[in-house]
Amino acid sequence: MDQNPGAIALVGSGEYSVQMQELETQLLHRAISRGKRNTFIQIPTASSHEGDASREKWKRLGQEQSDRIGSECIYLPIHERDDAFNAEFVDAIKDAGLIYFSGGDPHRVAEIYRDSPVWQKIVEEWRTGTSLAGCSAGAMAFGGSIMGLRRSQHSEGLALLPDIEVIPHYDKMLGWLPDRVAAFIAQSITKGTLLGIDENTALVLTDAWRRYGRGKVHVLRGSLEFEE
Repeated sequence: MDQNPGAIALVGSGEYSVQMQELETQLLHRAISRGKRNTFIQIPTASSHEGDASREKWKRLGQEQSDRIGSECIYLPIHERDDAFNAEFVDAIKDAGLIYFSGGDPHRVAEIYRDSPVWQKIVEEWRTGTSLAGCSAGAMAFGGSIMGLRRSQHSEGLALLPDIEVIPHYDKMLGWLPDRVAAFIAQSITKGTLLGIDENTALVLTDAWRRYGRGKVHVLRGSLEFEE
């Protein structure tokens, strides 16, 4: 059992936004109070396959948010699986304050990081106090399984939270893909707890689960107690 793990934030949407600035500041400062560095590690892997324009956009947004919260931004260009074995990227993660996975394709995140040195280092740092956040695709990838919102079937997640499945953008998904969402809720492929997290909303684990933001967290299957 981890003795002093960092916070984990599952964010429905809004990475690097003004609405999430307060949360990201709290996550960073919590880690600093545990001896971590004032660094904001930005990981764009989930959308990096979309091309240079997308990569530059996320890099800019991450830097702007890092500036707002007064931290050093370290952008890690982990775009393919080989990058997750780069020793320089492993070293950059050491004693990080906040590590943030932004949105895109969650299946891609899991495939690139699974059993890699970078992921092993991220988990090691989280276990000693680093805060870890995943928005949309990032939140989905942290679970034991990833629902097929972009693909037709489930796939294996990174299992940092092995009993959790996440549907991000939940308040919007009901309008975008109502039939698929209903099918996911009815499925019992796994025994995990299925959570719907609204936009601009996060579910944060420290000593307990707490909701943060303006929307709701919906327990769609299974059970999970959290504070409002």
